[in-house]
Amino acid sequence: MTPGEYQLKDGDIELCAGRERIQLDVGNTGDRPVQIGSHYHFAEANPALDFDRTKARGYRLDVAAGTAIRFEPGQTRSVTLIPFAGTREIYGFRAEVMGPLEDTK
Repeated sequence: MTPGEYQLKDGDIELCAGRERIQLDVGNTGDRPVQIGSHYHFAEANPALDFDRTKARGYRLDVAAGTAIRFEPGQTRSVTLIPFAGTREIYGFRAEVMGPLEDTK
């Protein structure tokens, strides 16, 4: 092995294997593009995005960490969401939860 060399396993690595997933159709009703990052609480996304926010509560995009999905004005697309794990506490974003998901509605 040489310094800096990577030793990778053969085959694909499935992200978030075994996690529940939901699909939502999301439309951008605004006049500007909206980009949502991988770990943003999707229910609190930009108000110009039209989708079922109740269903999205406690979920984030099912994309690799550090990546995002962009919604152009007038565009509608289907996205896959996965639930937040761990303590399931949400702080920040648009301050609509600010605590445990199960204790707030």
